[in-house]
Amino acid sequence: MAAAASFTNTTAFSSSVNHCYHHQASASAATFNLFNPTKHSSFKPLISQSTLAPNPTVTRRGSVFVAAASDSTPSSSTASFHGTCYVVGDNIDTDQIIPAEYLTLVPSKPDEYKKLGSYALIGLPASYTTRFIDPGEYQSKYSIIIAGDNFGCGSSREHAPVALGAAGVAAVVSESYARIFFRNSVATGEIYPLESEVRVCEECKTGDLVTIELEQSLLINHTTGKKYNLKPIGDAGPVIEAGGIFAYARKTGMIPA
Repeated sequence: MAAAASFTNTTAFSSSVNHCYHHQASASAATFNLFNPTKHSSFKPLISQSTLAPNPTVTRRGSVFVAAASDSTPSSSTASFHGTCYVVGDNIDTDQIIPAEYLTLVPSKPDEYKKLGSYALIGLPASYTTRFIDPGEYQSKYSIIIAGDNFGCGSSREHAPVALGAAGVAAVVSESYARIFFRNSVATGEIYPLESEVRVCEECKTGDLVTIELEQSLLINHTTGKKYNLKPIGDAGPVIEAGGIFAYARKTGMIPA
């Protein structure tokens, strides 16, 4: 089960980002660790600069309120997300998030990024009678996804978190994540991959009104009146808040602006 990300060595991370900047994530550039209670995996950015999606400050995340730090040093994330949730179960794979036939869309092209969002979660089985995105729409009315175990399993396609971000998703709250999906979410800066301490997907329903407070690591379901503790996002938060690994590296002076 994946847990919150952690930068174990800031100097090493800086070196890694610079290496990736010049060599587009070569195999030797691996120092950004996504902490796991039982395992450690080295992070390698899976996208080049040219494939980064548009600046994440574009309004596409439902009702999002961000209080960013005033300086360029890493800090705890203070964003809050408020909106309706869409609930899914276990083992939602990347084919269900964005089917392979749509991977020809290029996220760095605004029109294609927009189209990518319209196909988010289109691969869900027919048992999901409520559609994530209404026909003819490019964005979903659901800005927060609540999932079970192993969200984002399957292929390593970076289009998966990008499609969710393009659809207007601010965050996913899951019991656990496939490791590569978690890494891609941080690298692209598209969504916050948050982990719940309990099986929230069995206590929330699609359409419930919820708020996520990152600083308090808290999920509030206003429809039911219940609150749930989340695992802290850790130092991955400022990377996502900055807009992804390259935007964060520029912001903190690791690579030229």
